Amino acid sequence: MTEAYPEVAAGSSNRFQAWEVVDPEKWIPQGYACVRVDSRGAGRSPGVIDPFSPRETRDLYQCIQWAGTQRWSTGRVGLTGISYYAINQWEVASLRPPHLAAICAWEGAADFYRDMTYHGGIRSTFFANWYDMQVKTVQNGLGDRGPTNAVSGLNACGDETLGDDELAANRIDLGAEIAEHPLDDRFHRERSGLLEDIEVPLLSAANWGGHGLHARGNFEGFSRASSEDRWLEVHGEEHWTHFYTDYGRELQLQFFDHFLKEVDNGWRDRPRVTLWIRHPKHFVTRFEDDWPIPRTRWTRWFLHPDRRLDTTPSELQGRLEMEALGDGLMFVTEPLDEALEITGPSSLQLTVASSTTDADIFIVIGVLDPDGDEVVFQGALDPHSPIAQGWLRASHRALDTERSQPWRPWHPHDRIEPLTPGEPYALDVEIWPTSIVIPQGHRLSVTVRGSDYVYRGTDTTGVDISTFKTRFTGCGPFVHDDPDDRDPEVFDGITTLLLGPGTQASLLLPVIPNES
Repeated sequence: MTEAYPEVAAGSSNRFQAWEVVDPEKWIPQGYACVRVDSRGAGRSPGVIDPFSPRETRDLYQCIQWAGTQRWSTGRVGLTGISYYAINQWEVASLRPPHLAAICAWEGAADFYRDMTYHGGIRSTFFANWYDMQVKTVQNGLGDRGPTNAVSGLNACGDETLGDDELAANRIDLGAEIAEHPLDDRFHRERSGLLEDIEVPLLSAANWGGHGLHARGNFEGFSRASSEDRWLEVHGEEHWTHFYTDYGRELQLQFFDHFLKEVDNGWRDRPRVTLWIRHPKHFVTRFEDDWPIPRTRWTRWFLHPDRRLDTTPSELQGRLEMEALGDGLMFVTEPLDEALEITGPSSLQLTVASSTTDADIFIVIGVLDPDGDEVVFQGALDPHSPIAQGWLRASHRALDTERSQPWRPWHPHDRIEPLTPGEPYALDVEIWPTSIVIPQGHRLSVTVRGSDYVYRGTDTTGVDISTFKTRFTGCGPFVHDDPDDRDPEVFDGITTLLLGPGTQASLLLPVIPNES
């Protein structure tokens, strides 16, 4: 990151930096005290590790209240941080700690079920792997077997060195807990922020490339929070980059200066929404009044039996079969006569029949260049990401009609409704928000798959990161390959798409008119 952006470490020794939180050397000279707390059971804090749990949220509440009553404190406490340190902001802000004055949730998640553990009802293996690689490695009790704090010289994971059995007893088995709760029950709801209860001023920063974890929650948090003072910023490039660049740091500084220090710095004059509009090789910053963009032209693109994709409904009926665990079927537009901007959430209506009692649907929105080659983008983690993705397990097809919007269907995920083999079923698939200006001559595609997207290009740079188990193949670490969740007897069959009159087979896209 510092090779690409030398400003990140400029003016700092970098000694006091910690992953995904602010650099104290950049913030303390601006009049801030930076408080970092080892959560219970991690680092030098003893106890049992239970990530995202109500107990951990209450602990954070107490930390906020403590910080707000110290002699060096004004009583106004702000929260900022990436990923984990954004997720727990949504949770604790809904409890309304009296000393919490503002939050900046940067590329996090807000819904433990929909954003984090089960995409459309399909289990993501990310958190089980993350727990092994990034939590167990800093558990309290590693003592002499753990790392040494470079600043203090102390054991970063406590002075006591415990055995493996003792360590295991001091942490929940996160992967097993997730697997034991395949529906959106109390376990998941207790680990999700009650967004409508949030009233504190907020800055929600999302990444277009954050599909699988670091996107949906930031849009939902901005849209659903009760805060009168709320702003949304959406950028691109890598997950961590712009939290630390001058752009991101100065954005946060202006926000916190206003709400923590009461500085009249023009923040309130800022438009509610700042978007880095994505083009194939660059971004253009644009301001909007709200999200979704009020001037959106919601446009349906219909799937045809000959695998065309266009805005005219098909007059012909057809049935297309695909292997239920395979690469699926791609539907493609003609080359575009003019550039087309798609910015916002979207959804796919589909009619399917399965040879078994269930089917997993993976949706991928893509762009093809004039030669027919796929155009991919730097995601939050994976350098070969498609435009957008969505997921749905057919047995989770039930809709909450009161919470659903045409562009964001809401599935309660509170029951399993098996399919009758061979019978057709209508599905509404949520596709996470995205932005792309597709150039003239390029084509738009939608692929209905039975498994995770896989990048088929020849560029293999940047696909291994040592802090993750998964080799990146297009979805980063956010994959759905748990064999216990996808029993071959149920999911390894034939899925049939029913197209044409009398069936629902269309993609609803947020088309933004050209104002020039």
